[in-house]
Amino acid sequence: MTPREATAARAWMAEEDKTACCQMKTAAAVVYIREGAHGLETFLTYRPTPESPMGRICFPGGVVEQDDHEPVGWYGPTPAQWAQKLGHDDVVVARSAVVAAVRESFEEVGVLLSGPNEQDTVEYTEASETMASRESIAGHELGFIAYLKRGGLKLRTDLLKPLGRWQTPDFSHRRFDTHFFASVVPVGQRPKLLSSKGVWGRWVPARDVVADRSSTALGDEIGREDTVGRPLEELMTPGTLCVLESLATCQTTIAFLTKKRQVHVKKPELVEKNGELMLAFTPPRDAVRTRSKGA
Repeated sequence: MTPREATAARAWMAEEDKTACCQMKTAAAVVYIREGAHGLETFLTYRPTPESPMGRICFPGGVVEQDDHEPVGWYGPTPAQWAQKLGHDDVVVARSAVVAAVRESFEEVGVLLSGPNEQDTVEYTEASETMASRESIAGHELGFIAYLKRGGLKLRTDLLKPLGRWQTPDFSHRRFDTHFFASVVPVGQRPKLLSSKGVWGRWVPARDVVADRSSTALGDEIGREDTVGRPLEELMTPGTLCVLESLATCQTTIAFLTKKRQVHVKKPELVEKNGELMLAFTPPRDAVRTRSKGA
């Protein structure tokens, strides 16, 4: 935990009423993967907002916005089918998480999982006009769904694969139900940070990142005051770390995307050990199996 989280946790532990501090907001993140020389790679970014549900280093993503509930063209599983895949009773919430995943991906890194039909996707997203539209969407001057309609595009939700849901611990003053999806960058596209907000982002080998959780190398590379000298546990959420663990045990993109998964809602629990507060959670089953073999 970060010092800020530890302070909130101790205050919560001191209270008699151990109910959640606040209601959860719905959030979504897209885990883009590709094969590299050292196993599967994923695209990570730096997020400067302290209260982000994603942590400091994360996958492209963010919180559901009101516009994500607007009608939009749709290919792939229906909202009801997505609700079932994501373990939701509320179809509206599940649908909004899917829309937010596609919107945040386009806004933050310029990868657009949309197309004019159910076979094709947009092949080029690096034009200056596209960046201008992304900036307008980020600044709430242009609605994402309005942008899609203007271009005759519909969401390609079939390109998203559900990975899991992670909820923020009860002691947090800002709580989120984050939906993780996996995908590959469509042909002809490549991630590019938003000009006005992007600080750091690149493809990283998942195996190398999680090999030493105490390492400060990634935070030092970013070079920000809130990242230098800090280990992964202080820069990433448990959900992000667990997804990276799963990626590290898989060799190919196809194997990772086609693996059958049942989405379970996970929430780290606050525990105290030798006077120190920490978050306890169950790592992904495949990561546990690999570790037991000494890999």
